[in-house]
Amino acid sequence: MRATLSEHALRSTMSCAAVIVAAGRGRRAGGDIPKQYASVGGEPVLRRTVRTFASHPRVDTISVVIHSDDQRDAEEATDGFGCHLVRGGPTRQESSFNGLKAMEKAAPDIVLIHDAARPFLSHAIIDAAIDGANRHGAAVAGIPIVDTIKATDAAFQVLETVPRERLWRAQTPQAFRYSLILGAHQAARTKALTDDAAVAEAAGLPVVMTEGSEENFKITTADDLQRANQLAIRDISSTVTLIGSGFDVHAFEDGDHVTLCGERIAHSHALKGHSDADVALHALTDAILGALAAGDIGQHFPDSDPQWRGVASDVFLQRALDLVAERKGRLINLDLTLICERPRLQVHRDAMIRNLAALTGLTTRRIGLKATTTEKLGFTGRGEGIAVQAVVSLSVPDEY
Repeated sequence: MRATLSEHALRSTMSCAAVIVAAGRGRRAGGDIPKQYASVGGEPVLRRTVRTFASHPRVDTISVVIHSDDQRDAEEATDGFGCHLVRGGPTRQESSFNGLKAMEKAAPDIVLIHDAARPFLSHAIIDAAIDGANRHGAAVAGIPIVDTIKATDAAFQVLETVPRERLWRAQTPQAFRYSLILGAHQAARTKALTDDAAVAEAAGLPVVMTEGSEENFKITTADDLQRANQLAIRDISSTVTLIGSGFDVHAFEDGDHVTLCGERIAHSHALKGHSDADVALHALTDAILGALAAGDIGQHFPDSDPQWRGVASDVFLQRALDLVAERKGRLINLDLTLICERPRLQVHRDAMIRNLAALTGLTTRRIGLKATTTEKLGFTGRGEGIAVQAVVSLSVPDEY
């Protein structure tokens, strides 16, 4: 259904958070670790799941509910995504409640609750769930049942054929108005319910079904894990890698600090620019736009437009990353070279890398950051400004 103008306006102001439940101990998929940390396509299941939410433009914050024994694995799997890690409880229901309680101060309008072991959900599924919760209060992704359903007795003798016309297989994400589901969970603390939609139903809340997908299956057994790896291989074989480069220069002017990779660094001068003049993020943004053949930063954010005066440059970077997500792609890695005589940047390198990881969702292992000089030659050698060169690689569907 096409969104109305009022719905578009609401989308721009409505806050949305995701709770990814990853506290289970399930090992039926095989191996020595819980299934959410098993490798699919060369990376943990949890990381694939988190990436989909992190790249969705309508999801503002992500909390991952984990088992106390999994702190290190969870930190590695979510590295770069800026997730909040929350300790789970002894049951799925209690883990969900812990995740919801952890965001009580932020109180988002909509919350999505999703199983970590469903790594192949899509942005379309997330959108449908959010819109369903916005209209009705609660929505569950699912698939209408198409097979004939038989009910049997204890000896497996068929008792009846069950009408299937209104039967669905429930999946996640399950989306809710935050205040409604939090209250429903508080009222259901003594019950043992199978999913968050059941919690909402027990509280008398209306719940609607929204479109899910056969690929949005839950990894439970070794066969599921094999299927997941086959899907991951298919995804890799149907994508292409795009390379983009960016280059930017900013001159010094009077001031007491520069901003590089989102890090404020004390200096005898500032960088001149219409925005915050973060020359590193400008070069990175141009590299991403270049890989997409989507123009350059000046076309998207002209310095003649007063709305960009003094704005933080991560706004520009996020817009470029949104364009990648709109094309169903992802950033694979980035490499920046900062060129200047002053300030000395080595002491700030780790902080800049952490900032870049938080902004892009990349692990720190996929972020290259180097600082060099021009041996006193040229404008950077004379201390007149800073130049930055950026290179990125993107993975996008082959049809793009």
